[in-house]
Amino acid sequence: MAKRQKRQPVRKNTLRFRVNDQIRIPDIRLVGDNLKELSETIGQNIEAGIYPTRRVLEWADRMELDLVEISPKAKPPVCQIIDYKKFLYMRKKKEKEIKSNAVKTVVKEIRFGPNISEHDFDFKLKHAINFLKEGSKVKSYVHFRGRTIVFRDRGELVLLRFIKELAEYGSPEALPKMEGRRMIVVIAPKKSALKKPVKKKNKHERRKEEAEQAEKAKAEAELQKKLTQEEE
Repeated sequence: MAKRQKRQPVRKNTLRFRVNDQIRIPDIRLVGDNLKELSETIGQNIEAGIYPTRRVLEWADRMELDLVEISPKAKPPVCQIIDYKKFLYMRKKKEKEIKSNAVKTVVKEIRFGPNISEHDFDFKLKHAINFLKEGSKVKSYVHFRGRTIVFRDRGELVLLRFIKELAEYGSPEALPKMEGRRMIVVIAPKKSALKKPVKKKNKHERRKEEAEQAEKAKAEAELQKKLTQEEE
């Protein structure tokens, strides 16, 4: 790394962490996985702990790195000696990985009437099973129009039966409850019922499989030819 001539100021509107001379408190807590390397450069044993800020800034200069405040709310704030650009890059990469691995919960709604027919119930049950297999939650509700509100018990029985039929694929987050003129239950998918994603084979794997199939077909053809010759 080229030696820095002067610490470059960071614009306030883009600043995410205080760096170098922007850290103006008297003491900081130093952490990091490069303390052994720091000790060798400085010529003394340096362990994680509290040090005067000015002294740590001098160490950062000798390492040709930056002093970065990574936890400003701690007392004293926690800092690390590291290349600031590399620090931002690794942080951004980690945030991107967390975001890509986060599972977005999708909620599918299924509506019933208190006097739903057997055919409609089975039809909606199949849809619910597919939704749960895909990893979506199912929000099921019985809507009571006008005077049908007197059939709340019937609506509850519909939802309880629905929960029972889906027991293999999902489980309710709570018992059915009334919200306005709707009786609602939310069913979350079980991990054991989720569809396993089909792993796509890369070009090398496809070629290998094709070669194995061709070799197998050739061996079967040779065997068949040999059997035919013996019969003659």
